[in-house]
Amino acid sequence: MIGAKLVELVEVHAPHLTKDVTRDLLTNGRTPGFRALDPEDLEDRIFQILNHLGSWIGDPRSQRVHAEFTAWGRRRFDQGIELSELIYSMIVIKQHLRRYIRDHGLVDASFPRVDGDYVLPLHLHSLQELNADVGQFFDEALYYLARGYEERARAGR
Repeated sequence: MIGAKLVELVEVHAPHLTKDVTRDLLTNGRTPGFRALDPEDLEDRIFQILNHLGSWIGDPRSQRVHAEFTAWGRRRFDQGIELSELIYSMIVIKQHLRRYIRDHGLVDASFPRVDGDYVLPLHLHSLQELNADVGQFFDEALYYLARGYEERARAGR
């Protein structure tokens, strides 16, 4: 329940979060290859990830995750992005997601008001489960990004 509310809040705030992630990727010293990409294309791709977070984490091992991220890996290879930069881009998205939740009080906003500092174990469990689901999604996405990238690299030999 709490996890679903957090995902919904992230999806609602996806446009702002997308701009922050895009700006970071275009200026980050670890992702210089992203500066050569069309910023609107990059922003659209990031928005798609964040705006559909609920469906991604609902089934991170789905065929859709496989197809989307394998294709993204191939595309970034074709655009000359280094594999390390591609992997780091997913780390940046995950870091921004977690920071945004923390900084904008989305965790606080998702909890029902209770007396004192007591948080019901059910709510803590829900947050832990959400964190695990997000982590599993990003792990699967990274795997398929790398697979798509490697497939394209092998084909280009």
